[in-house]
Amino acid sequence: MPHMVIDYPSALFLSRLQFAFTVSFHIIFPALSIGLASFLAVLEGLYLYTRQSVYRGLYLFWIKIFSLCFGLGVISGVVLSYQIGTNWSLFSDKVSNVIGPLLGFEVLTAFFLESSFLGIMLFGWGRVTEKMHFTSTLIVAFGTILSAFWILSVNSWMQTPQGFSVLADGRLIPEDWFAIVFNPSFPYRLVHMLLGAYLATAFFVGGVSSYFLLKKKCLEYSKIGLMMSILMATVVGPLQMFVGDLHGLNTFEHQPCKVAAIEGIWETEKGAGLRLIAWPNMAEEKNDFEISIPYLSSLILTHSFEGEVPGLKNWPKEDRPHVATVFYSFRIMVGIGILMVALGYWSAYAAYRKKLFECRPILWSWVAMGGSGIIAILCGWFVTEVGRQPYTVYGVLRTTHSVTPALQSPEVFWSLATFVIVYTLIFGGGMYYLFRQIQKGVPDYAH
Repeated sequence: MPHMVIDYPSALFLSRLQFAFTVSFHIIFPALSIGLASFLAVLEGLYLYTRQSVYRGLYLFWIKIFSLCFGLGVISGVVLSYQIGTNWSLFSDKVSNVIGPLLGFEVLTAFFLESSFLGIMLFGWGRVTEKMHFTSTLIVAFGTILSAFWILSVNSWMQTPQGFSVLADGRLIPEDWFAIVFNPSFPYRLVHMLLGAYLATAFFVGGVSSYFLLKKKCLEYSKIGLMMSILMATVVGPLQMFVGDLHGLNTFEHQPCKVAAIEGIWETEKGAGLRLIAWPNMAEEKNDFEISIPYLSSLILTHSFEGEVPGLKNWPKEDRPHVATVFYSFRIMVGIGILMVALGYWSAYAAYRKKLFECRPILWSWVAMGGSGIIAILCGWFVTEVGRQPYTVYGVLRTTHSVTPALQSPEVFWSLATFVIVYTLIFGGGMYYLFRQIQKGVPDYAH
């Protein structure tokens, strides 16, 4: 009986796919943890200031969701550390002197800070003083932001590396820690991510609150939850678009090839148009179909109608990212952002006319958009990470020189298959429990 022969993809491709799969799962939960921790701090502050039990009830309801997201984030984050050692040993060897201390600081400062006060936050209500409990909530919220600070510093350095020297054996040695931590893209990337986490949380809270309003359930709590979400959408939404524009200009300065892929521009153009829709053809180095607005890309990127935007052909094929992935992910992210702002102002107008809570189209729109912030975050990271290829450290260390040399395709394939099965079971169970908690509504004891 002949043996079946499986034609596996390369170990490099499978390793990239495996890391993309696990990190995409992981980013969902820290993003919600960042937003929910700050949301809980605001709710407890409002309760202590007003003494209205509705804020206490919302706190006790959402802290359950926060604790589940925090736990799932920790579990999924551990896997990433192992993968860096098993699949990306050359990357670890080359850059560990730079990123190792930064990741260590994240654990020593942020994670220990969160873990130390999380128990008081979760179980201390009524057992410690109100001042101590509120302080613990604030510290946990600060810890989530501090964790994002260090992680985004590492990622930003990989995008815009500086402050290091290269030894003869190819290892990178830190020379200026301030330059490493506060590298050129770090401020934009950090603020963009934090605002994205707050928006994703706002639409998650708004979606749940609107669901309750449609079901005529927990009305007092849901009205407050939705109004707070609308406030975030109307204020933070436009601010996120402004920061995103600054981030784009920074990327244009330091990673012009990524921007060319985002814009779908193959030939260097003066007065480049903005491709709203296109079908990038990487084999023939052109777009098979496109609809564009003349001059708009040049205006956005150079602030001039006749500004020059470099095309992808300026770089060899082997130095370009996968154009279609970057191109479409960026448009999905921006499209969701525009819908968020539009829904926020539509809702604010309805609230001004005192028709918000009876307007079922608005409520259903919030339910439909409840997970949109997470999708936008994922698409933004696809743009960032795929757009950096073929490098792990942009312009310094190629991805082909980062993967473990002796890694075999079957090993990675079956470990990836195992991850898919295990993640489906564990995170499927976690999401099932999360939605069960949501369906229960605000507990009666919170009144």
